[in-house]
Amino acid sequence: MTNHIDKIEKKEYEDVVELWESSVRATHDFLKEQDIEYFKPLILNTYLDAVELRCIRNNDKKIVGFLGVADHNLEILFIHPEYRGKSIGKTLLDYSIDHLGVTKVDVNEQNEQAVGFYKHCGFETLKRSELDSFGKPYPMLHMELKK
Repeated sequence: MTNHIDKIEKKEYEDVVELWESSVRATHDFLKEQDIEYFKPLILNTYLDAVELRCIRNNDKKIVGFLGVADHNLEILFIHPEYRGKSIGKTLLDYSIDHLGVTKVDVNEQNEQAVGFYKHCGFETLKRSELDSFGKPYPMLHMELKK
């Protein structure tokens, strides 16, 4: 597998949402089932079109990790559970910083692995919100890349 960064076609959105769901189920154990079901159609029908999407594919051209960026903010970064720990997230994050101008990320405080990942990659917490952007009780950390 190469760590080549690729664009995502609209016809691949269903595959992206499947990857998102498998990643969320592996890493977001604090989410309720109804939250996952709530977010799925929003991601498919709204979010993916609202961000600049990039991905990494395996040797079979299947997407194994993806990100979405808007206004210098890393909005989404998800890796298929079978491909975690293989530098895919780091490769995508580095690309987003170097080529898409990412300087900020909002991350669920309860997703300790993600918080640690972003801290390790040079982000620091600027502020904290009790609720996520949907008003759900999932505290968010608003992080920015250290200069």
